[in-house]
Amino acid sequence: MTVDARVTRVLQRGCVIPASPLALDADRRWNRERQRKLWEYYDRSGVGGMAIAVHTTQFAIRDVGLFQPLLEFAGEVLDEIDRGRDEPLVRVAGVCGRTDQAIREAEWARKHGFHYGLVSLSAWKGASLEECLKHCRRVAEVIPLFGFYLQPAVGGVELPYRFWRELCELERLAAIKVAPFDRYRTLDVMRAVADSGRTDVALYTGNDDNIVVDLLQVYPFERDGEVRRVRFVGGLLGQWACWTRQAVELLEQCHAYHRGERDYSFFEPWIVGLTDANAAIFDAAHGYAGCIPGVHEVLRRQGLLEGTWCLDLKEQLSPGQAEEIDRVMRDYPFLVDPPEEA
Repeated sequence: MTVDARVTRVLQRGCVIPASPLALDADRRWNRERQRKLWEYYDRSGVGGMAIAVHTTQFAIRDVGLFQPLLEFAGEVLDEIDRGRDEPLVRVAGVCGRTDQAIREAEWARKHGFHYGLVSLSAWKGASLEECLKHCRRVAEVIPLFGFYLQPAVGGVELPYRFWRELCELERLAAIKVAPFDRYRTLDVMRAVADSGRTDVALYTGNDDNIVVDLLQVYPFERDGEVRRVRFVGGLLGQWACWTRQAVELLEQCHAYHRGERDYSFFEPWIVGLTDANAAIFDAAHGYAGCIPGVHEVLRRQGLLEGTWCLDLKEQLSPGQAEEIDRVMRDYPFLVDPPEEA
């Protein structure tokens, strides 16, 4: 599979890639009309791509038989959206499970027009690094990889520097989403990419608790008298699944900062506000128990989803979470997109 050069340009330039939620009705049935409306909102907001069948979409879609129909529907809708765009959307599909399952998912994603597979290693807890790397190589034979460092608090596996350094030897590694919510682990990935000498691996922050600083930071590493600089060029984020217009504006300003057109002081309110807002939306106070319902609640207020329902009945807003969302909307109005027209 060869990825369209226009898609590669968008990916490497850096863009907003929201991690798409799943639109459900009050009976917890998939609502295609609302799903389409949500993806059209992302397009109107100016995103460069979308990630579907990922954590924010709910891993449980696989248990209820929604993985295949969701990606098939996404392929149809995103084809329609692309016809009205100057550049195609970067399409990322979540790929989970052990190797046989992951290959089936990657094949289905490729069949329906997805460019990259975001590979979750949650099913490989307790496995050796060699086993994890072998798995990634097998999946990469089917679809180019979007590496994924998922935070352990929501099911991720701790992956040391050596894993990322060896993954960078894989030619079909196109990008990495770095989302351990941990400065030390984030640095492991950045150092590994710098040490590999690769300049074609696009780095995307998934650290929803540190979005702005990630996008502004440059990581310099001196090797044999040469300074190699790496940085995040965009974000693939659950936080950017809501208030997405403002996310696109923020990333544009971050790119302007790296061109020398913006002062750091401009971002100070964003650094504080976006982290505070993410704590409320992702429910950091309760160990992220309400992170997906939190995103749903904001989208409900935007007029894009009907409610906060999840496939798992236990996934609900935590006590006080709605009030915290009220507070951050009041305290940081510059973060908030206006409601969508009916």
